[in-house]
Amino acid sequence: MQRRHFSFSLVALGLSALAMAPAAWAQVPLRVMTHGSFDLPKELLARFEQEAGVRLQVVKGGDAGEMLNKLILTRAKPVADVVYGIDNTLLPRALAARVLDSYDGPAARREARAGMPGALVPVDYGYVTLNIDKAWFAQKGLALPQSLQDLAQPAYRNLLVVQNPATSSPGQAFMLATIASLGEEAAFDWWGRMRSNGVKVVKGWSEAYYTEFTRNGGTRPIVVSYATSPAAEVFYSEKKISEPPTANLFLKGGVYRQVEGVGLVRGGNPAAREAAGRFIEFMRSPEVQRALQTSMWMYPVEPGVARDPVMQHATEPTDFVSLTPEQLGQAAQWQQRWTRVVLK
Repeated sequence: MQRRHFSFSLVALGLSALAMAPAAWAQVPLRVMTHGSFDLPKELLARFEQEAGVRLQVVKGGDAGEMLNKLILTRAKPVADVVYGIDNTLLPRALAARVLDSYDGPAARREARAGMPGALVPVDYGYVTLNIDKAWFAQKGLALPQSLQDLAQPAYRNLLVVQNPATSSPGQAFMLATIASLGEEAAFDWWGRMRSNGVKVVKGWSEAYYTEFTRNGGTRPIVVSYATSPAAEVFYSEKKISEPPTANLFLKGGVYRQVEGVGLVRGGNPAAREAAGRFIEFMRSPEVQRALQTSMWMYPVEPGVARDPVMQHATEPTDFVSLTPEQLGQAAQWQQRWTRVVLK
């Protein structure tokens, strides 16, 4: 299922399309900071290490927001050479903290289905949205909410679980979507009413989806998740099913397009810099772009890469929000206000 917990050790990486690197690189570790959902087929990864001539060390940073915090806290002595998983909502913070170096290789200059400004090369994109447990609503005979305003009504009390925007990229994306759609004042008025209506806040996506969501034994039938989550439910189902047990709820003001990128960490090991560039190119290779659809449950940015058949259950919304870097410059202040309104 999407955004799962994974445990990492030293992993071998590789890609046959890359030329063999100097043998001396074989002793150079390439430290890759990722969020906790990084997952690619081991055979694909093994080929990259062999042909790039490096030993990969994956540094698991938790949720994307936690990962960026770790990069910022360790910038005087970086713990990684390359980072994957900073998204467009977090990029302004990363740029302001000066934890990234620019990269100008082929992947940075190539067309992408979803772009990113600045120092990151786009790898994949997705949509943060609400997911619902279809069986729960059917059993209760409760109509689905048709707007954000509906969610603040008594009929939907104690039904929604969200992630804290200070520690979770989908949590931040959902907060930003509400502000962009409703306007700042109206959005925080809505959040205040949602607090009174029993919205539950958790640290990250995994806790929300696997602990609090009714589909997985929790008490909340509405969860902030991804547009690809229903497809992942079909893919990972123990019994062969043709329809997902969950559905997307594309409410106006409740959908945000999230773009994830890969980039160089400022101050990383100079001896690993060339290998770090190869890793960036690797993440945009057709092999990775195909694999990430059913491993990390995002849409590929590389033009011409075919969609996996299961992605038919991951329809893309036509109405979504994606803020500019200038607008995102206010995200820190909005997070603080959100904390005051919803948690304190």
